[in-house]
Amino acid sequence: MPIDPAKALAAPPRRTGITWEPKDVQLYHLGVGAGIPATDPAELRYTLENELRVLPAFATVAGGGPGVVGELDAPGIDVDLAAVLHGGQTLTLHRPIPVHGEAVQTTAVTAVHDKGTAAVIALRSETADAHGPLWTSDFQLFVRGEGGFGGTRGPSVRLPPPEGEPDRVVERGIREDQALLYRLSGDRNPLHADPGFARRAGFERPILHGLCSYGIALKAVVDTLLDGEVAKVRSYAARFAGVAYPGETLRLAMWRQGRGRIRLEATAPQRAGAPVLADTWVEHG
Repeated sequence: MPIDPAKALAAPPRRTGITWEPKDVQLYHLGVGAGIPATDPAELRYTLENELRVLPAFATVAGGGPGVVGELDAPGIDVDLAAVLHGGQTLTLHRPIPVHGEAVQTTAVTAVHDKGTAAVIALRSETADAHGPLWTSDFQLFVRGEGGFGGTRGPSVRLPPPEGEPDRVVERGIREDQALLYRLSGDRNPLHADPGFARRAGFERPILHGLCSYGIALKAVVDTLLDGEVAKVRSYAARFAGVAYPGETLRLAMWRQGRGRIRLEATAPQRAGAPVLADTWVEHG
């Protein structure tokens, strides 16, 4: 069987040294739509060296790792990349991410769930530098056609829908070259650039990285409801409910839910409001 749950769970954690510098942060910010308008003081916080702040979602690419492709290079996992989609992402910040960094990342498979027609591989990555923990990242990879092995279905991540009208609704345009720019931060999955590969995976054309939508959405929350203060973000979770395509628009609806929590839903208005991010929340201080 391409996925051997026992072998994957028994494998020792992988430890990887990672480094980053301001240009890596700036490239990531451009990849999630920062810098428009280029001279806006609010955008210069993401693009100009002497103003630079790190959007917490940068943690998902810090070190320029190979993204989903690299996470599949693990004992007990041998699957067709065209069958893999990113299912969800949760990020917990232990302190603000520095502009320059040198850290160690420790990653392990924490569960393999059986959804019947698909398998879900859950992984956890802990990142720390010389001063202690920086962030914890939990993510799920959805592998079509690899279920049915008799495992547990795993917990549901579905949340009740937000109540009432959203406090803010904003739209963010996705550039035609957004995926090509974003993939320079490390995730070179051909699904986001190669039309032939995208068709083999069941899509009409290359799709935007789920984590690019994830970054675009967090930036919108920070800019509109958190006064542009990236350090206020404590944790951030999203389920990738659908896809976005380069050239489309993301519509982002936000609800304040008591002190310190924001709910978010992202949809594609050009496709009749098709869901992109669901069961999404930001906790802040």
